[in-house]
Amino acid sequence: MKRRLLLSSLLAAPLAARAGAQVEEPLADSMRSALSASIAQAAPPRPRFEAHQVDERMAYLRWLGEMSERLKKRKTETQIRIEFLETVWYEAKRAGLEPSLVLGLVQVESGFRKYAISIAGARGYMQVMPFWTKLIGDGDAARLFHMQSNLRFGCVILRHYLDLEKGDLYLALGRYNGSRGRPEYPNAVFAARRQWLLPGEK
Repeated sequence: MKRRLLLSSLLAAPLAARAGAQVEEPLADSMRSALSASIAQAAPPRPRFEAHQVDERMAYLRWLGEMSERLKKRKTETQIRIEFLETVWYEAKRAGLEPSLVLGLVQVESGFRKYAISIAGARGYMQVMPFWTKLIGDGDAARLFHMQSNLRFGCVILRHYLDLEKGDLYLALGRYNGSRGRPEYPNAVFAARRQWLLPGEK
């Protein structure tokens, strides 16, 4: 009984934003330029498929339907939920990341709350630190509460860390959280990621 009451209270309590603090590190001019271009590049958030990409389009629609059903309790309004998932898929693929990984990271970082702010000041779905908007953006930290901007920054930053760590996702996630080398955060993201895999995926 006590265990049930404790679980109920934990589920009812508001989720704290999880981000530690991405560390502001010096960037080479070439790296800053590349990241800035990646953030600034205009692109539609809705995935598009060529006429011959029938299998890819069907796989995407299956993913969208399955993820929408799983996300329904957290985002009850259908249009908002679909737009969010379309953007996650688009920005994840654009950065060479798995959508399931990005969904797991969002779940751990913000609990899917658009306006989440951590103690360290990280903002939005992917808990991006405001200094990134000065480093590779236009300096407007308010943009981090805009859905696509936040997801784009978060995906570009994670991709950057993944490249720095030569593909080691464990260390890249540690950098993202400001806890490189410690297991708690990467393990939490890996566990959350599993909840967003399609049947048969690993």
